[in-house]
Amino acid sequence: QVQLVESGGGSVQAGGSLRLSCAASARTFTFSSHGMVWFLQAPAKERVCVAAISGSGDNTYYTDSVKGRFTISRDNAKNTVYLQMNSLKPEDTAVYYCAAGRIYYSRSYYTAPDRYDYWGQGTQVTVSS
Repeated sequence: QVQLVESGGGSVQAGGSLRLSCAASARTFTFSSHGMVWFLQAPAKERVCVAAISGSGDNTYYTDSVKGRFTISRDNAKNTVYLQMNSLKPEDTAVYYCAAGRIYYSRSYYTAPDRYDYWGQGTQVTVSS
């Protein structure tokens, strides 16, 4: 059973920064064979892909609203993916989920939730104005 454990959420004022981490653990789980993603979900809204990263770590995606402010990265030796969030805005307030999806090409990633097999429990990010 694959477990994804997120950490790093919290409350911050607008303009501040947070760094989310998501650590994967399982007996038989090849982290580098999985594209990783961060989704956000605001109350009563659908999950939105914020950022995604390929298994090799050299191909990334960002939704337009976070480009230039957020950076996704991964450390395959530590089975961990990160989301550095700078210049936070109140509209970034949401629960953030990481997810892992099996890929078959090292530079692949997905942005659709149904392509991801494993999910973390979510971490709350609250940005006040």
